[in-house]
Amino acid sequence: MCAPVPGEPPTFARHFSLEATRPNVTEIGALAEILPAGTPVYFTAVPTVGPQEVIEAAVNLRKAGLEPVVHIAARRLPGADALNELLKSLHGDAQVRQLLVIGGDVDSSGPFADALAVIQKGRLREVGIEEIGIGAYPEGHPRIAPGRLEAALDEKIAVASAQGLRVHIVSQFSFAPERILAWLKRLRACGIATPVKVGMAGPASLTALLRYARRCGVNASLRGLMSGAAVGLIGHAGPDRIVEALAAAGDLGDATPHYFSFGGTVETARYACATSRHAAAGHAIGQPI
Repeated sequence: MCAPVPGEPPTFARHFSLEATRPNVTEIGALAEILPAGTPVYFTAVPTVGPQEVIEAAVNLRKAGLEPVVHIAARRLPGADALNELLKSLHGDAQVRQLLVIGGDVDSSGPFADALAVIQKGRLREVGIEEIGIGAYPEGHPRIAPGRLEAALDEKIAVASAQGLRVHIVSQFSFAPERILAWLKRLRACGIATPVKVGMAGPASLTALLRYARRCGVNASLRGLMSGAAVGLIGHAGPDRIVEALAAAGDLGDATPHYFSFGGTVETARYACATSRHAAAGHAIGQPI
């Protein structure tokens, strides 16, 4: 378990969340052995995963003492009734209280054109949802203009808050510390004090990181990876320099790491816990404690 060092002040990376793709019972059991109780584990909206598998994963995470956070992809929802039934089951069977509401990179074929529509029309509070995460993009989005991204972020926060939902931001992963810092500082300068979970890739092979960078449109990071400039700060060692840069940046408001598990969920959990221990003890990342 990565228990924090008593008496130390909160620091970046001491608390964290992570993503898992289709976590099975064995994997969830391993996570329960590694992670602190109550760690948020997000599981992704994979198109081939049906509602029952989502519910079972949420139940197993809850039984393991972890906090299940379900991705809801607006444009993949077949209808409002289907969403309502899924959320009722998630809350009733697994006490799911948090969602990550995203648009989903497909053309809309149902009643929800985007994440904002789910927040506006999904009756989330009625089915026990207390908090939502919304997506953001430090390096921009390949299909959405920067001005529209900023306006949509403001609108989602305002609509969710008006409905009594707590809100946090989950950013797309990036391999470029300077991009993340510039984006975070701009966010705070605009008066957005919402908690931010800063997306970063956990330990993975360079091949896997290149594949996901291409798929997710992380263009600035992709150029850095292709040039070889970023090989030393990621690879199987994890995003050490990103964590260090954000830890040294001073007051960024409520900001914590959100690890994408491209190299495997269990390995990412081990890395996150080791990094948390170093942060709590005031050690440099990777330094023995």
